[in-house]
Amino acid sequence: MGQMVSVVEKRSSTPGIVRFEANRTLTGQGHERFTSADQAIGPRPAAELARRLFATGQIDGLHVYSNMVTVHLARGFAGEGLYDIVRELYQYWKPGMEPAVFVEEAPAEVAAVSSGGEGGAGPSAYEQLVPEILRERSKAALAKWKAENG
Repeated sequence: MGQMVSVVEKRSSTPGIVRFEANRTLTGQGHERFTSADQAIGPRPAAELARRLFATGQIDGLHVYSNMVTVHLARGFAGEGLYDIVRELYQYWKPGMEPAVFVEEAPAEVAAVSSGGEGGAGPSAYEQLVPEILRERSKAALAKWKAENG
């Protein structure tokens, strides 16, 4: 699940700089610069991308503006694997992973009401959740509409 980001890798004429152009914005219209993983604080896409790229040990710095990611490579690295990190930024589930199963049991009171209560004729879940005044207004509006539209 999640979506792959469409990315185009562009080599710069300046040695040690690689640019990635993504099909979605990562910063809105703001600039974000990172010179270490310690500066990548928070859940923002640019900060998450910076943490992932710095974890490779291949970069010295990173500048993100909208959908453009400019990577300053560390000396001796060519940037292998960085393209995949940018492309998989929004992919939170990968083939072979077991999806999480969430089982949420209804509280005993709600289960008793939806099954008709203990006496068999209790208020429905709708009647419990929607105030009576709103139910009456809804009935009146429906009756008016039927009278006008046949």
